Amino acid sequence: MIDERRLRILTEGAKFDVSCSSSGSKRKNSGGMGNGYPSGCCHSFTPDGRCISLLKILLSNNCIYNCKYCPNRLDADVPRVSASPEEIAELTLDFYKRNYIEGLFLSSAVDGSPNDTMERLVRTVKLLRTQHRFHGYIHLKGIPRADEALVREAAKYADRMSYNIELPSERSLKLLAPQKSKESLLLPMRQLCEERRVFREEKRKGLFLPAGQTTQMIVGASPEKDGQIVRLTQSLYRNLGLKRVYFSAYVPVVHDRLLPDRPAGQLHEHRLYQADWLLRFYGFTAEELAPEDEDLPLDLDPKCAWALRNMQLFPVEVNRAPLEMLLRVPGIGGRSAQKILEARRYTKLTFEHLKKMRVVLKRARHFITAGGKFYGANSDTAVRNLLTAGEAGENAVQLSFFSDAETALSALTGEL
Repeated sequence: MIDERRLRILTEGAKFDVSCSSSGSKRKNSGGMGNGYPSGCCHSFTPDGRCISLLKILLSNNCIYNCKYCPNRLDADVPRVSASPEEIAELTLDFYKRNYIEGLFLSSAVDGSPNDTMERLVRTVKLLRTQHRFHGYIHLKGIPRADEALVREAAKYADRMSYNIELPSERSLKLLAPQKSKESLLLPMRQLCEERRVFREEKRKGLFLPAGQTTQMIVGASPEKDGQIVRLTQSLYRNLGLKRVYFSAYVPVVHDRLLPDRPAGQLHEHRLYQADWLLRFYGFTAEELAPEDEDLPLDLDPKCAWALRNMQLFPVEVNRAPLEMLLRVPGIGGRSAQKILEARRYTKLTFEHLKKMRVVLKRARHFITAGGKFYGANSDTAVRNLLTAGEAGENAVQLSFFSDAETALSALTGEL
């Protein structure tokens, strides 16, 4: 059994990885323990309101790499510990039986060599699946430069795998993570994408990485602009079919002359997540959201900023506008747009109807008409001032369980 000291060190070392919000796995229970199917995993809320969690731990924090931003880097003065595959498997089962967790997020520093580390990771998940018949969700972090056969074997047992891009450019990787390269990170991601595609086309029995792949980028540790980050994000979705790209605002947990002394703002990270949402669900392209050499504005969300740059397209009439255009109206989210399409088949919509549909009229009213009526500001400058004032007011309040219904719904669905 793993002792308390090693458990504390290994779980503490894993906390900076954020690429694990939900599973999307379809792994069902077929006679063992656990179930990765009905609700996913990680620290998140399911549609029925339950909070679910997972054991998030490193196999080892003893690393041969010297990434400048990493608290487990080679020259860091920290206690070094490791756990065996048997200890991690035993701990996972013990926590599951006690109802502490519903799955496992397993990562590791590069201990010994990439192949040695990856082999131990594979042995851990294989032990859980085959010997202990554990069917809960498993998210496995891949090790760059490990052999392709090990990557393929891992994907047979994990629900999701991820290789962290870490930094948005090859130049920054060479400067801050010299043992890593863009190709060493993208190559296994391409391999898994291709093998998953072939597996589905051939309709083989069993599961092969049912919850897909994710990745993570550190924001603010290197000088790349948001426009470049958003374009990389778009490319990962289009070319590698990633489920999610996560952003982690840089926190100076270690000090180095090559790293900023101040943390990146949480608002900066938030704007990138909003842009990511627009790419995935609203039909926007990276080119529409920000020029490659510019950052996203901090005083406005990306959707409002785009609308203000394209005021010639507004206002649109909600009773006639197509879905694609409704989704580009600030304050109208995906669910609201669908409600509008359905309701206008039977009646002529008014602003009162839109309010009942939970359209955020304090933003939307500047960009729409309903039955020919317009209640927005009378100039572009006035619209900008009202929107930025609204953003400042919203950002000043910490969201809680007791927030108003409109704010809580927007936070839950991600609607902009």
